[in-house]
Amino acid sequence: MFSTAKMLVLSLALLCLLPYAAGAEGAVGVADASGAQGQPLSEKQQSIVLISAYTATGELDKLKTSLAQGLDAGLTVSETREILVQLYAYTGFPRSLNAIHTLMALLDERKKDGIKDDPGREPAPMPKDLDRNRYGAETRARLAGQGTVPPAAGYQLFAPAVDDFLKEHLFADIFYRDNLDWQSRELATVSALAAMTGTAGQQRFHINAAMNMDLKEDQLRALFGLIEKAAGRERAEVSLKVLDAVLAARGK
Repeated sequence: MFSTAKMLVLSLALLCLLPYAAGAEGAVGVADASGAQGQPLSEKQQSIVLISAYTATGELDKLKTSLAQGLDAGLTVSETREILVQLYAYTGFPRSLNAIHTLMALLDERKKDGIKDDPGREPAPMPKDLDRNRYGAETRARLAGQGTVPPAAGYQLFAPAVDDFLKEHLFADIFYRDNLDWQSRELATVSALAAMTGTAGQQRFHINAAMNMDLKEDQLRALFGLIEKAAGRERAEVSLKVLDAVLAARGK
């Protein structure tokens, strides 16, 4: 016969197993991003996805909520601010600046409420003698999974000034900043592009880059599950088609 104490322990153990069973039964095509057991994306990563998506769509009330969730999940102020800096290159200055002002107001509110957010660290300064054009070209090649910088082609020949801006500013000035790792930068970029229209070509490059930065297929599917909630089914479906094309090209 079991004692009352033993029965209580057994009951608690069975209750602990219920979430695992529910997770197995509730599997769907697009990975659930609820933060349950087995979730491919961490809470910080989920926050980055939503912060980026709402920056892109300009939904500032939802952005504010996502920023707070990110800070609560462990994003530092420096990392959070850097996500918004990164995104100006993809969403434009107006969206980025609106997001930065939203973060500033949120931090003031949290400070008044006695919440002490981790400031994080500032990025290391760029050496004055760095060849930004070469560094940017090598960064882009590394993100693309290329061992060497390929010769210029396409728009790079037609509009070399744009190519120089991309290499020297985006892939050098911004990517050199080491207060946000490259995987997080690509997670933010893919999320913002997925929430926007007309960006399938850019998504293809950055989904591939995200995988080269060790983001896995299940994590990207979870990302697009969040995009469905943030920007609608159509945006998620477009992104999933791009993901499938990238996977096919990579031989998976």
